Amino acid sequence: MEGLILLLGLAIWLGATYSRFAKLRQLIRQSWVDIDVELKRRHELIPNLVSTAEGYVTNERELFTRVSELLDQSAARHASAASQAEDESDLMHEMRGLFAVVEGYPELKANAQFLTLQAQLAETEDRLAAASGLFNGKVRAMNLLREGFPSGIVGSMFGFGANSLFELDMTAQRIIPRSVPLSSSDP
Repeated sequence: MEGLILLLGLAIWLGATYSRFAKLRQLIRQSWVDIDVELKRRHELIPNLVSTAEGYVTNERELFTRVSELLDQSAARHASAASQAEDESDLMHEMRGLFAVVEGYPELKANAQFLTLQAQLAETEDRLAAASGLFNGKVRAMNLLREGFPSGIVGSMFGFGANSLFELDMTAQRIIPRSVPLSSSDP
């Protein structure tokens, strides 16, 4: 009788632990979709920003080409969240150069289309940061469960592998300048 109770307890624990892993895996997938949506939005906004800037800045062809190359690279399929984050960080560092060039062109800085695109990109970056925080929290929970004992045994038995975090480097997170929204009372 004691053996049966022990076996039943083990089966319940095994099922509950498997369920925790499965739930976290699903939450990680769902959280990644949120990040992916914001990255796609970023990848749609950046070419518009570059195009608008190209109309004003004619001597920075190399910068525009490099941004375009990095955009293509970051939009490609990645094996892990970490490799995606690395490419996104590289892209945002190059965007820093674009925004530095823009500083030298007051008429571009005042262009309503450019300001709108910049504000949309800033909003996208805020949503991306929020989505990244949720994703990374789920990944940390999964990795802790996987590394724990005895839950790690269950994770290994059922093939729950380690997940990588989506972490942009700190300087890449602060690149998008915040513009002052235009009000209807502005001249």
